[in-house]
Amino acid sequence: MFDDLRRQYVDLAQPRLGSEVVFATDDFFADKARLIDPAPPVFIPGKYDDNGKWMDGWESRRKRVPGHDWCVIRLGAAGVVAGFEIDTAHFTGNYPPGAEIEVCRSDEASPETGWVKVTPRLDLKGDDRIYVPVEQADPITHVRLHIYPDGGVARLRVWGRVDPDWSKVGADQVIDLLAVAWGGRGGIANDEHYGAVGNLTAPGRGVNMGDGWETRRRREPGHDWSVLALGCFGKVEEVVVDTAHFKGNYPDRCSIQASARAHGTPAEIAVQAETWPVLLPEVKLSADTVHTFRSELVAMGPIRFVRLNIYPDGGVSRLRMIGTVVR
Repeated sequence: MFDDLRRQYVDLAQPRLGSEVVFATDDFFADKARLIDPAPPVFIPGKYDDNGKWMDGWESRRKRVPGHDWCVIRLGAAGVVAGFEIDTAHFTGNYPPGAEIEVCRSDEASPETGWVKVTPRLDLKGDDRIYVPVEQADPITHVRLHIYPDGGVARLRVWGRVDPDWSKVGADQVIDLLAVAWGGRGGIANDEHYGAVGNLTAPGRGVNMGDGWETRRRREPGHDWSVLALGCFGKVEEVVVDTAHFKGNYPDRCSIQASARAHGTPAEIAVQAETWPVLLPEVKLSADTVHTFRSELVAMGPIRFVRLNIYPDGGVSRLRMIGTVVR
């Protein structure tokens, strides 16, 4: 289930989008910022700090007064939410037995009003992970997680799709049409052994070799591939393939196919992508390099989907599709 969510949506609460936990009633045992850490939660035996056992998540102290604890996450980009993932990994005797989630849209850092409840009171278990789908058609900017009465939650993922304000993009303005901030997202890949395809759309250059899409070493004929969706229809003028940090494991070559239309599940779209026309013919790549291609691109109308082929395998840090929005 969780793998399918990652193929269809992005985590709107990820810090590299600019998301932040801006308030918590109490984070005595574990810093509220860890709640949206993109890394899987870990448990480190024997690690303590001045307040007690170090835990990878958000954890409040044992409540000795009436009430309950809650925190507010400000999303880095407004988005339409499909559902929430609540992870209590490693919290066994200290997890909250109940939770509830509210959302709102606001320009304030930590809103006081306008909250809408989108889940019932949820029953939580220790060292567990649940997905809660919601029906919320309007874009939101903030999420408020209530826990009853206190305790620790390892991670909160806000699965959905970025809802960009296209009115801020001029007719001739050039943007990265594949950037997650403009609604771009990784879809599916034949192999994500070392790194997820969604990393290709992230802002900035990769911070290390783990911050990219990397496949295992291929020991059979063929090559590896990934399919991604642009945030909107666009006309591509430039393609950037960045192999930052990939030195002994970068792909020898790559090519890109593209299409204006695709339909169905990610797996069904992947089958359709096999016959898409070529946007970038096969080109040579180098280690730890930003490759920019302009003259190599085949003239093509507006597109919405791309398939990145790498030969035969390896890792790519970022993929940029630079161009203009087609309305």
